[in-house]
Amino acid sequence: MVGSETATESSVEWWPMIGLKNLLSHTLKSSNCVPQHIGFIMDGNRRYARKTGQAVRAGHEAGFVSMSKILELCYESGVNTATVFAFSIENFKRSEHEVKALMELAKERIRQLTEHGELAHKYDIRIRVIGEISLLDEDLLEELLKTTEMTKNNKRAVLNICFPYTGREEILHSIKNIISEGIDSKSIDESVVESHLYTGGLPPLDLLIRTSGVSRLSDFMLWQSCRKSTVIEMVDCLWPEFGPARIAWILLKFAFKKSFSSNTTSLEDEDEDEEQLDEAKDGSNRFESSKSFENDFKYANKMEKFQ
Repeated sequence: MVGSETATESSVEWWPMIGLKNLLSHTLKSSNCVPQHIGFIMDGNRRYARKTGQAVRAGHEAGFVSMSKILELCYESGVNTATVFAFSIENFKRSEHEVKALMELAKERIRQLTEHGELAHKYDIRIRVIGEISLLDEDLLEELLKTTEMTKNNKRAVLNICFPYTGREEILHSIKNIISEGIDSKSIDESVVESHLYTGGLPPLDLLIRTSGVSRLSDFMLWQSCRKSTVIEMVDCLWPEFGPARIAWILLKFAFKKSFSSNTTSLEDEDEDEEQLDEAKDGSNRFESSKSFENDFKYANKMEKFQ
């Protein structure tokens, strides 16, 4: 979604953009080098609303439209699991009006994911709602459970909706489950803790993307993102502005790096050590900025205005 278009308007995709999207997704899928698990910190909905002179709810609605388009391209490209940070436990500290609006919007949009042949049916997606769901109102919780029940037999892919969630609570949840199962402390190692996380049994996190230009994890997938092989991308745009062209560029970069390094594991480790030394000298960190994307894909972004 670009400009002042609202989430309630019908989305009309111009044919060149559809063709480009199909070409990219086919290329990525045939490469067999796409990330199998992607996490999204969908930041910037409120700032987008202020930027475009709209109500806060409209910003969140625009964020949902963006999420749907991004997930479509991911699943078409062969991604197995997507985990989206929809609502933090810390967000309950926001104004009562905004929290209530978010809960109502969540109820509507989660229902939409399973109705009328949309995302879940089209891509055979099992929807999971993970987090401290006991904090939710009864009517919303009922809707969430209905959605997960309807999609529980879908096999092609998984969508984890973190709602409400924090990474610290997830680790605490894992520890509590381990204790409740009476597992001998001598038998507890990292693999046991990992298997009891909300994402236990799913592919490890390959790629973590955060929008809005902020370089922090905001208590999201803290355990999973610590893997050496996890790539973290910090994108300098607001979530509703993060369209298919941007995610395609990131997926292409990921696929190229994975393909190029697949047969040179030892060299890759050496390169990583050298890169870490260079980063330390430069005073940088492991987060990669995608700011240069604006120039690389300027034409593709213009195409998105026709969506």
